[in-house]
Amino acid sequence: MSDAADTQKLTTAGFDARFPNTNQTKHCWQNYVDYFKCINARGEDFAPCKQFYRAYHSLCPNEWIEKWDAQREEGRNPSNFEV
Repeated sequence: MSDAADTQKLTTAGFDARFPNTNQTKHCWQNYVDYFKCINARGEDFAPCKQFYRAYHSLCPNEWIEKWDAQREEGRNPSNFEV
């Protein structure tokens, strides 16, 4: 095992007061949309965008992400990813 694996810190999305209930579907979706809006506005290397990425990967089922990515790439996703 490498030293990098020993020091890796695992975290999940923190509490968001906009979504106080246990159902996190809206929180998942909003972070997905916010991530793509952020990288479209600032680029993939902009550090604050990575928080949205970590949050939606933590909250959303992989199947949803794959479906939304395919829709976005095909131009069929109903969200506006422009700022």
